[in-house]
Amino acid sequence: MKTTLTIFAACFALAAFADRSATSLAGDWHYIVDPQNIGSLGYHDDPDSQRDNMWFGRNVHAKHRSDLVEYNFDASPTMKVPGDWNTQVKELFWYEGIVWYETDFDGRLAGLSKPAQGAGEAKPSGRVFLVLDGVSLKADVYMNGRKLGTHVGGFTQFEFDVTDVIRAGKNSLVVKADNTRSKSSIPTYGFDWWNYGGIIRDVRIETRPETYISRWRVTLDKADRKTLTAEVDLDKAAAGLPVKVAIPELGVTAEGKTDENGRARLTLPQAELTLWSPATPKLYRVVATAGADEVSDEMGFRTIETKGRSILLNGEEIFLKGVCLHDEAPNGGGRVTSDAEVAENIRRAKSLGCNFVRLAHYPHIEKMVRACEREGLMVWSEIPLYWMIDWGNPSTYANAESQVREMISRDIRRGNVIIWSLANETVRSSKRTDFLSRLAKYARSLDNTRLISLAMEVARARNGVNKPEDELHEFVDIVSFNEYVGWYRNVKDADKMVWEIPYEKPVVISEFGGGAVAGRHGANDERWTEEMQQTIYEANVRMFSRIEGLSGTCPWVLTDFRSPRRPLAGVQDGYNRKGLFSTDGREKLAAETMRKFYSTK
Repeated sequence: MKTTLTIFAACFALAAFADRSATSLAGDWHYIVDPQNIGSLGYHDDPDSQRDNMWFGRNVHAKHRSDLVEYNFDASPTMKVPGDWNTQVKELFWYEGIVWYETDFDGRLAGLSKPAQGAGEAKPSGRVFLVLDGVSLKADVYMNGRKLGTHVGGFTQFEFDVTDVIRAGKNSLVVKADNTRSKSSIPTYGFDWWNYGGIIRDVRIETRPETYISRWRVTLDKADRKTLTAEVDLDKAAAGLPVKVAIPELGVTAEGKTDENGRARLTLPQAELTLWSPATPKLYRVVATAGADEVSDEMGFRTIETKGRSILLNGEEIFLKGVCLHDEAPNGGGRVTSDAEVAENIRRAKSLGCNFVRLAHYPHIEKMVRACEREGLMVWSEIPLYWMIDWGNPSTYANAESQVREMISRDIRRGNVIIWSLANETVRSSKRTDFLSRLAKYARSLDNTRLISLAMEVARARNGVNKPEDELHEFVDIVSFNEYVGWYRNVKDADKMVWEIPYEKPVVISEFGGGAVAGRHGANDERWTEEMQQTIYEANVRMFSRIEGLSGTCPWVLTDFRSPRRPLAGVQDGYNRKGLFSTDGREKLAAETMRKFYSTK
């Protein structure tokens, strides 16, 4: 009997390790566009019908010249994986729907060898996993005609155990990518960014021992910043397995054994650490072994907490000098895929004097988070609960939990990630409060070493007074909100605006700003000019000095980005123009305003 797995319905621990034996399947994949979902339903619109069902997943290649197969991956065009289809294929620029991908690979990449004649199919030593770092927004995955499962969530990593499916010779991998929006999806129908579709991040084959480390991390004690605690979890309950965690540079090692649940908790000997901070982004190589498995990673050690209305990094008050950005190529292209694109986004942020980035509005590519850690940039990471969500739908909540779990699982060892954010500009209601309060508790149960927040939407001022109020205040560590005084409100309001913060918690302005076309100049009250954008920034900076407990700001946004919500011809042309940089790298006047402001912090 065929079995499949829907990832968001089960607690699934991921293993994304720096030193795993892995082979990327990146390259040219064949694709077939399928707007009517014929590949899953055949000629019939009845999903229960078995006739001609699962064409693309089952009969990848015709076996005989008489076979009726009305598609042919081998003859189909190709596109790059990873990459979105919108910017690779002109005809698919506006497309939202289904595209089937197919590639062949040799099982010997996973260490399989062809069996001796008559010996049957070769079996791998240990276990083999197919890992997909991101498929937008839903993926059905097949290997050698067998459905491995379904994953919902376009920005987080998922995997399948293919030990019993992979072959020593030729293997066929098929991925059905579907970026169709729906009322119950996350994100839902409406959002202000481009809905890039496809296999947007890497795909790889990983080999692991029969029993392997599924989750591990090393954390710094907040009270004693010389004490490190290691957590090592196996993929199964296996008691008594020897476990060791070492930091070679410090010469410290801790050893123990797994308990009946396959877990080990170790305290490393005290050592003189160089703590991670934007000024000193020190990383240590850490090695963990459990039985036959060994993994390693580079980690930065720091503490992050709040005290009253202050944010403390390593026990010292810090101001988050931030900027928001999308996971979009800085030249206005599609999703980020290359190291060069990551480096340019970071260069632009650091040129403003930033020590912090808000990676909006979904988990960004892992190499961005890691590069920020090396370059001394703290990170706010979030999931795409954006605007109107189907708050009362149990399936939507399960999807949200899955995306939180996968976001935290991937980046739990990244010392620069200091905030897990759960939503952006969601309208207050009892269902929304119940949904997000449950989600906040869940996130904290997975990781209590970081701060929890969300970007609130501030209602219009009453009698010149802005008072951010939200029932969720008790579930977050930081009061964060978006305000657009000067763009959606009169810029003159900034100099008389009064802010009342009713909570004894740090305040972060998670968005502010206004739009401008790079190179367009005019009066400081003329829309879309750099002068008006700069005037808005100058007014906001003056206003910030009157906000009690202000601990950080994040202008929206680093670079202009694609959005179908922005069609104004000759001005927006399908781009949100609130960037401090244009897509061709030109710096707008407002960038200097932020640079000067951050130089005073």
